[in-house]
Amino acid sequence: MSISVAQVASPPTILVSVDTQTHKASSKLIKRTHKSNTSVSSKRKVPRSPLDRTQKLNLQVSPHRAVSAVRLMRIELGGAFADLLNEKGKGSGDNEMAYVERSLGFRTKALDDRDLRLVTDVVGGTIRWRRYLDHLICSLCHDENTFRSMEPLLLQILRIGVYEIVKLDMPPYAVVDENVTLAKVALRPGAGNLVNGILRKLVRVKENNSLPLPKLEGDDRAQARALAILYSHPVWMVRRWTKYLGQEEAIKLMVWNNSQPSFSLRANNGKGVTRVDLVTQLNLLKIPHELSLHLDDFIRVKTGLQNVILAGLLKEGVCAVQDESAGLVVSVVDPRPGESIVDCCAAPGGKTIYMASRLSGQGMVYAIDINKGRLRILTETAKSHQVNSFITTIEADLRLFADSNVVNYDKVLLDAPCSGLGVLSKRADLRWNRRLEDLEQLKNLQDELFDAASLLVKPGGVLIYSTCSIDPEENEERVDAFLLRHPEFCIDPADRFVPSDFITKRGFYSSDPVKHSLDGSFAARLVRAL
Repeated sequence: MSISVAQVASPPTILVSVDTQTHKASSKLIKRTHKSNTSVSSKRKVPRSPLDRTQKLNLQVSPHRAVSAVRLMRIELGGAFADLLNEKGKGSGDNEMAYVERSLGFRTKALDDRDLRLVTDVVGGTIRWRRYLDHLICSLCHDENTFRSMEPLLLQILRIGVYEIVKLDMPPYAVVDENVTLAKVALRPGAGNLVNGILRKLVRVKENNSLPLPKLEGDDRAQARALAILYSHPVWMVRRWTKYLGQEEAIKLMVWNNSQPSFSLRANNGKGVTRVDLVTQLNLLKIPHELSLHLDDFIRVKTGLQNVILAGLLKEGVCAVQDESAGLVVSVVDPRPGESIVDCCAAPGGKTIYMASRLSGQGMVYAIDINKGRLRILTETAKSHQVNSFITTIEADLRLFADSNVVNYDKVLLDAPCSGLGVLSKRADLRWNRRLEDLEQLKNLQDELFDAASLLVKPGGVLIYSTCSIDPEENEERVDAFLLRHPEFCIDPADRFVPSDFITKRGFYSSDPVKHSLDGSFAARLVRAL
C-alpha cells in the first residue's frame, strides 16, 4: 500500500476496537473524565479570544506527553489509525495542540521537532507494548480492580510513563514528575497521586532488576500466555505462530513486529523520475537512505519521512511511500505495455498506480473497489503521479461486477482483504484489532472474491492472488482450495519475476519479515488454460 498526502489527510474509516481483555472502556468514561474536573474543561464551543487562549496555556505540562495521551485516546476509543495519525502529526503541532485543548481543556507550549518525534515514538511504542505495559501496571496496583476500573485517560498516562521508563530508559524521576503533573492538571490531584505511587514503585523494581514479569514455563498454553505478555501480542497469535513456525521463530517475528519500522520510497517512473533523481532529492534534504536490494525503483529510509512530506515530494508525485513487498507483488504481475489489467480490490491504489507507471503509456489498469471515497483518493494520487490516463476506476462489488461482466482481461490482480498479519510492524494497532474468529470470515470472503476474479481472466491470461498476510490459511490453502474448484487454472512459478530468495518450493512469492526485513506478503501466479 502506498501513502499519499490525500490519504494522510483523509478521515479514517475503520474502527479500532478496544481489547476488552486488557481494559474495558467506552466513550461514557471519557465524558465522566471531563465531568470530574470541570476546572479544566469548557462548555463553550465558540472560538475563544487570544486572552482566553493565553489563560488556558499550561507551561508545566510536557507537550509530547499531553499530545501522546490524547492521541492514544483517539486511537483506542475513537477509531483512528495509528499509522495515519503519526503521519498527520509530523509537522502539524498546531493541529495536535488543538486536539489537546478540545480534549483536556488547556494547551501546552508549542511542539518542537523533538517533541513531534517523541510523540511518534511514544504513541507507536505504547500501542505495540500495550499488553506488556498493562501487565506491569496491574501488577503494581494495590489490587486488580484498581486497574480494571481506571478511566481511559489515566490509563494512557500510566502507559506512557511505564513505556518511557522501561523501554525508552528516560530519566525515571523526570518521567514520574511530568506524568504526575499531566494527571493532576488533566484529571485531578488524586489521579496524580496514583500515577506517582505506581511509577515510583516501578522505578524501584526496575533498579532492583525485579520487574514483575511472567516466567516462560509450564505447558504450551502457559508458555503462550507468558510470551503474549513478554512480547505484547494476543495469545491467539502467539499460539498460531508457535504452531506454524516453532517457538524460536515466533519470538523472532514478535521482536520484528515490536521494532521501529522502516519505510520505502518508490521513485515515480510514470512521471519520469528515476531512482537517481530521488537519491539526489534525499541528499539535498540530508535524509539517510539505502538502495533497495530487490527493486530498481525503491529506496529505504529509516528516519526522515517527515522531511520528505514537508518537502512536498509525495504531494508533487515525485515518489510514493510503498513497501518493497508490495512492489514485488507488482513484479509478479509483470505489467507490460498494451495490456489490460484489473486490480480487483484496488483502493487506495498503491499497486494500481505502480502497475500503471510500468505500462509505458500503453494499456489500461481497471481499478475496482466498493468504496467510493477510497477510489477518489486513488484518482487524486494518480493525477499527481501523471498516470491517471491509464487508470479507469470502477465503483462496484467485485462479485456483482464479475457476474455481469462480458469482457475478459489479460491479467487480473486480486489483492485480497486479509488479516494483515504481515504488516504488524507498521500497523501497531492492528494486533489488538484482530480476533481468531476474523480469519474464518476472511477466508470465506477471500474464496468468494477469488472465484469472482477468475471470471475476468481471458483464456491464456493470468490471475494473481496476493495478501499482506503470513498465515498459510489465507495464502497457500486458499490457492489450493481455488485450484480444486477451478481445474482450468494452473500454477505459473514466480521465479521469473522476483529474486529466488522469495520463491517457495511450490513457486509462490512470499516475503518473510524476519528473513527479508520487509513486510510479510504472498502472491500466487495462476494461468488460465487456452
